[in-house]
Amino acid sequence: MPRAVVIHAGFHKTGTTSVQNMLRANRAALRPGLRIVLRPAMVALCEAARAYSVSQSQVDLGLVRFEAAELSQSWGDGPETVLMCSEDLSGHMPGRRGLRTYAAAPALMRAMTDSITAAQPDVAVTVVFTTRAPEAWLASCFSQHVRATRMTQTAAQYARSYRASADLSAIADDVRTALPAHTVDQIALEDCAQSPLGPLDPLLRIAGVPEGSREALTALPPANTALPPDDLAALLAINRSVGTDAEVKAAKRAWRGRMS
Repeated sequence: MPRAVVIHAGFHKTGTTSVQNMLRANRAALRPGLRIVLRPAMVALCEAARAYSVSQSQVDLGLVRFEAAELSQSWGDGPETVLMCSEDLSGHMPGRRGLRTYAAAPALMRAMTDSITAAQPDVAVTVVFTTRAPEAWLASCFSQHVRATRMTQTAAQYARSYRASADLSAIADDVRTALPAHTVDQIALEDCAQSPLGPLDPLLRIAGVPEGSREALTALPPANTALPPDDLAALLAINRSVGTDAEVKAAKRAWRGRMS
């Protein structure tokens, strides 16, 4: 069985895409001591978590437990540490599907850790969240919503509407309360801004990867960063147009084509 399981469960817009890109790029270098499990290897669990974050139903939470058990049973008897990494494990991003906060995260983490420890009783499970200062996080979320959805609010309006979602440390504390038998760690994005690996460096330290091995990894530039103001304004104008959703999507594709 694995010697430990680390669940990096988000949050969205806290460097998670950059972390995942570097894990892919360095997967071979991190073997055999680290088994990396990204979203493509646990789609069913991520989708179950997102469904529960919207419904808050016990049926959907039961599906989370089932998918976490199925996943953990697939790991076999290897002695490595397992690193699960996807922000979708905390559910949908606030602002999607009517969600205002990550209120589902404590129940989701409890369901996953319970299932993993039931399948692997002697394995230590650690939950890790990357966090970000509220103003920077709200601005990044706003940019993502404008790019990916038909967001029509201004940045200031969005920040006022979703202020309650920005206290990521409070959600991590709620998860810590829900998991008294497990370690819940936080990595502030601002604390690792000067590291070439960004939040990946402390995440791998938590996963037991030695400092020398971490220093030898290939660093990649930040991914999925916020759009420049002029680009945001152009996409916001498209979102506010009178076209259908299909027409708005087509207009965004055309705009991206002109920008590339």
